Amino acid sequence: MESDTAATAASPSHRPGAVRKIQILGAIAAPLVLLLLWLAPLSIEPRARHSLAIVSFMMVLWVTEVVDHGITAFAGCYLFWMLKVVDFRTAFSGFSQDTPWFLYCALLIAKAASKTGLAQRIAYSLMSLVGASFPRLFLGAILVSFSLNFIIPSGLAQMATLAPILIGLIAALGVPPRSNIGRSLFATLSCTSGLFNKMMLAGSASLLARGLVENLTHIHVYWSQWLKAFLPAIPLSIFAIWRVVLWLYPPEDSPAAHGRAYLREGLEKLGPWSVEEKRSSILIVAALALWATDFLHHVSPSLIGIGIGLVLCMPKIGVLRSSDLREINFLPIVFVGGVLSMSETLGATKTLATLAGWISRWMAPLFSNFIEATGVLYWTAFLYHLFLGSELSMLSTSIPAIVQFAVERGINPLASAMVWTFAASGQIFVYQSAVLILGYSYGYFEPKDLFRIGGTMAVVEFLILMLVVTFYWPLIGLR
Repeated sequence: MESDTAATAASPSHRPGAVRKIQILGAIAAPLVLLLLWLAPLSIEPRARHSLAIVSFMMVLWVTEVVDHGITAFAGCYLFWMLKVVDFRTAFSGFSQDTPWFLYCALLIAKAASKTGLAQRIAYSLMSLVGASFPRLFLGAILVSFSLNFIIPSGLAQMATLAPILIGLIAALGVPPRSNIGRSLFATLSCTSGLFNKMMLAGSASLLARGLVENLTHIHVYWSQWLKAFLPAIPLSIFAIWRVVLWLYPPEDSPAAHGRAYLREGLEKLGPWSVEEKRSSILIVAALALWATDFLHHVSPSLIGIGIGLVLCMPKIGVLRSSDLREINFLPIVFVGGVLSMSETLGATKTLATLAGWISRWMAPLFSNFIEATGVLYWTAFLYHLFLGSELSMLSTSIPAIVQFAVERGINPLASAMVWTFAASGQIFVYQSAVLILGYSYGYFEPKDLFRIGGTMAVVEFLILMLVVTFYWPLIGLR
């Protein structure tokens, strides 16, 4: 869903010279790493060693962003097949699963919400409804960030939708861009655009995690099940983020009435509901209703998403045309399919068992119960994310081993994957997410602001997670 490479290229704050050097280094290091591991005298089976060599090649390319993540994933599938590590069916098996196509249809839903103006209408309406003073406007902005996950399952698309509204709101309040108001709005929403989509199946990270769990364990993961697991964390997170950021960045005095007037004007410019807006809202509500009740009818969330996506493309019923479909970036779908293929290959060559064995040597002594395991998983993922900046790369290279380790230790693999995925939202540096790069590029906050807000949020979210895991997850049978 999020293309890190694309966001990096779009960011005026990024240093192209430094990026170019890293990419050149990656282009040189990746084949060297592949060759060294391919020939290394490791005490594991040759097929496991060869698949590990190709995965390491992919990791170097992902970290250094030599090419788009999707191209790297597809290249890995090709190498698994070309070098005869596995057959064609296994090397490209991820593309025959439903997760990549679920992701594609989620992008169709996001495109419909954006094209018709539905997303902007929701943003203006919620913020004008909640806001009377800046603290309330700020709460409204956080609520909008959460709500957009139901119709725009992409942190980048959410930030791109919200940014023009925030820029106009800050100008209407009469404060400079890097005021406390400007810093708190942009830095916080850059973080929350990558946080809330970990609490539901509404982004490439959570969809990827779901696909990997289903692929490795054959446990069916419902849309409602994922949302239900994090349901108490959502209001706690919204309230905690709101109060903590207002404490860190006390807002300047500003005429709040100007802000409300700006939001009302934005709604007036959208005009009355168009026919296409009504159509897209009916179809999106239908999708949400079916997803929320999938525990009753047991229809796969992918089946629902793909069905609604197809209806959105139908003439006289949907709102999307062929030209709209051509504008959708297909590489995230290729990335997810490639990662699922990679996990299938790692399992077929018994590489996962080897990786899980390495993890167990240092992590197992810390796992006396799931409460302790949650803390270990969360902070290990947080630290791992510092070295492997992209959350998609971080999840794709680690979740298969974490799930395998959990299965071998008798720990709930889905719960472990949920904790690990949730921890990917803990980000304190701009390079860790394409959404952060995009938010930073607007120039409303500095890296130190992100460090303060992101670091504080990481601690707060950990405490909330521990509460949910300790007292709530046992009630819903997740541990």
